[in-house]
Parts: sequence; C-alpha cells; structure tokens
Amino acid sequence: MKETKLGDFEEVILLLVGILDKEAYAFRIAEEFESQTKRAVSIGAVHSTLNRLGEKGFLTSAMGGATAERGGRRKRIYQITAAGQRALEESKDFKMSLWNQFPAFAGNLKFKF
Repeated sequence: MKETKLGDFEEVILLLVGILDKEAYAFRIAEEFESQTKRAVSIGAVHSTLNRLGEKGFLTSAMGGATAERGGRRKRIYQITAAGQRALEESKDFKMSLWNQFPAFAGNLKFKF
C-alpha cells in the first residue's frame, strides 16, 4: 500500500515546491529550505525526498529548458499534484485541530488560514 501521509520534512519540501512554483528545482528548493528554516540541508536529502514525494503521487516533474547559467544543462522542475494538495490540506487541518485544542491557545485564540 502506498503511504499517503506526509512526514515533517516532506511537508516542508512540498510546501516549498508550491512556493517556488516554476523555480521549483532541487538546488533552488535546498536554498529556499535553508533560507526559510535557517538549517542546512544536503542536496541528496532534497533529491531523495522529491523522489519519495513523486512515488507517493504528490509531485510530478518535467525537464525545463537548458540555461546558459547551468552550462546548457536542463533543470528538473517539480509541481504539486492534486493528491499533494490534498495531503497538505489534511496535514494543515490536523495540525490546526491540535493547536486549537492546546490549552494555552484555547478560548479566544483560534488559528485560521
């Protein structure tokens, strides 16, 4: 059976793919991860996570055009699928439910997106 849940790192990578849109290629995703989290990440970890998300059906990829900045090499551009969007929505809803149940935030403070 194919795993349909997201791990924390997978969730962040999937969100970054959505944020970067047409610039969502592995090296750029790694740069954005480090910028957003202030934590280092290996390109290998990003590649293996992108592959795993693709196997789960949460991402698709296609080769982009060659660029002079990359010496004529092409980039693999990633895009979130409908299943990936659903997985992100379910993850967000679950986490918001937990946050809203946390006594320190219960009462007047409700998280909504």
